[in-house]
Amino acid sequence: MKMNERKTIGLEEGWEIMQKGITKVKNILEGLPEPQFSLEEYMMLYTTCYNMCTQIPPSDCSIQLYRKYCQSFKEYITSTVLPSLIEKHDEVLLRELVRRWSNHKVMVRWLSGFFQYLDRFYTVSKDYPKLKEAGISCFHDLLYHKLEQKMTDAVISLIDQEREGKQIDRALLKNVLDIFVDIGVGQLLYEGNEMDYYENDFEASMLNDTAAYYSRKASKWILEYSCPDYMLKAEECLKREKDRVSHYLYSSSEPKLLEKVQTELLSVYATQLLEKEQSGCLALLREDRVDDLSRMYRLFSKIQSGLDLFSRMFEQHVAAEGTALVKQAEDAASTNKGFVRKVIELHDKYLAYVNDCFMNHTLFHKALKEAFQIFCNKGIAGSSSAELLATFCDDILKKSGSEKLSDEAIEDTLKKVVVLLDYISDKDLFAGFYRKKLARRLLVDKSANNEHERSILRMMKQQCGGLYTSKMEGMFKDLTLAKENQFHFEEYLNNNPNVSRGIDLAVTVLTSHLWPSYKSSDLNLPAEMVKCIEVFKDYYQTKTKGRKLTWIYSLGSCHVNGIFEAETHELIVLTNQAAALLLFNSADRLSYQEIKTLLNLSDDDIPLPHVDEKEKVIKDVGKERGESIELAIVRIMKSRKVLKHRELVQVCEEQLGSLFKPDVKAIKKRIEDLLSRRYLERDKEDPNLYRYLAD
Repeated sequence: MKMNERKTIGLEEGWEIMQKGITKVKNILEGLPEPQFSLEEYMMLYTTCYNMCTQIPPSDCSIQLYRKYCQSFKEYITSTVLPSLIEKHDEVLLRELVRRWSNHKVMVRWLSGFFQYLDRFYTVSKDYPKLKEAGISCFHDLLYHKLEQKMTDAVISLIDQEREGKQIDRALLKNVLDIFVDIGVGQLLYEGNEMDYYENDFEASMLNDTAAYYSRKASKWILEYSCPDYMLKAEECLKREKDRVSHYLYSSSEPKLLEKVQTELLSVYATQLLEKEQSGCLALLREDRVDDLSRMYRLFSKIQSGLDLFSRMFEQHVAAEGTALVKQAEDAASTNKGFVRKVIELHDKYLAYVNDCFMNHTLFHKALKEAFQIFCNKGIAGSSSAELLATFCDDILKKSGSEKLSDEAIEDTLKKVVVLLDYISDKDLFAGFYRKKLARRLLVDKSANNEHERSILRMMKQQCGGLYTSKMEGMFKDLTLAKENQFHFEEYLNNNPNVSRGIDLAVTVLTSHLWPSYKSSDLNLPAEMVKCIEVFKDYYQTKTKGRKLTWIYSLGSCHVNGIFEAETHELIVLTNQAAALLLFNSADRLSYQEIKTLLNLSDDDIPLPHVDEKEKVIKDVGKERGESIELAIVRIMKSRKVLKHRELVQVCEEQLGSLFKPDVKAIKKRIEDLLSRRYLERDKEDPNLYRYLAD
């Protein structure tokens, strides 16, 4: 034999060497007295395997060594490991199993080191499982399948004991559940998902048991506990299940586990819990149990459709409270600020519920809006909510208002008014009343603060659009121009000393379409007044051409000096009243009929103007609605060209709905009018089909 030739090692000879190393590993695992492996021993075993695998065929022993490697595990499991487990149960079984699995991994680590050379070429070339995978597979095939049901049952039993308050060894459960995952990792080559064994062999059974456990608990608790107490129980259970996941279950189990608990404790009894007569949702709302309502939201937001009934009951409760306010106002005939202030307070209260208890959830915002829409559009003692809201604003913004608030409080209240405006369907009616009252505040200097006036307009514009506030904004611009005009009038008089107006005169020139309509009269003015008006007319003609001035005497005021024997008193009166008083400069006694004749006034012109011109506002808004409906119809038909009657009505309602709810009869009337004026025509074969003709 040449020096570089290596001695051939036969299978029996080589295996005897390998067997000694394997036996030593087994003895160490079983606790028998054995010294630890020395480096020389380890290298001898590795070298023996190497030499046997690299011999020239047919002396190459790779296939035989691979088989014997696997057989070593099978013999050890069958003869030693399985008998130590097969008769054990419950926690005792689990503890022994954890020990045996730990030993098995040690054995795999040592033996795969001895036979390491097989993984370099043989397992790769043959596409066989690598040594570690093969070692794990032996445990899986010979032991795991026989015991996995007992393992699962034992773990679930301990979990249920813990649910009942018993202290258990959580570390033990974590180690047992790791076996399911480790087996999955070992089988990854075959199965493809390392969590399969955990999920299929343990988790599925655990989830079923969880559902059954909480089903039993829920059926008992629903009869024994009030809704708040039941929710406390449910919340605590969910908390503890999450705690279990963090300590020994895998995180992938958490959503499935919580879903089972939520289904049995909440979904199954959702309606029954919410509708508990003495302690359910409505009772909690009535008693302002904000902590319990917050808990109810947290729990019911976790289940499918859990907030639907909850939010409907919230809407029902808020609507009932609002309707009660309406009835109280009806009974007390409190038709202005008292009612509106209470509505604002009600909204503040339940908006806080939505934001804080219900985490700003859109369903509850929707419920709050729909609840307020129900009662905010009810009339009270003949007054609409639109009128009441406008009157409330007037009381806040005018100098003589009863609401004495700080600037910050006024601003805050105005914001809340604009929020309420969103709930009112007849927003155009509110605008009509508001504009009428705004005009009075601006024209007779009753507005307390112009900045507040402009602030609420900005808020309304942001919510309802620029068109909604355009006339009101125009009123402010008009007054600015009127002041400039008065300044120029004074300049005109100063520059023309030969022109004398006689008495002082301040004129506010307004653009008619921006302001509410006012009744004009042919008042016979005293000569002093006629003179100064004629002077202003001459001045105005120098500035404009073709513009006609219509004098609204009912909005004017006069400062009249009344001389009463030894005393003189300055009287501030309306223009009509001043004209009547001046008649007595030339007469000591006049009858009512004589005054009417001399001033050319009717009975309606004599009294103070009504503070509330409700009928006129409603009439004017009704007229504007007709015009808006007609414009909408023309706009729609111009775009569509051809449209069915029902669809035209529907689109018209949609386009105008943000401002008011158009009456179907009014829409039909405007359609007929446009047909007669040849803007539209009916189809000859289908009378419900319209065509646009105006182009």
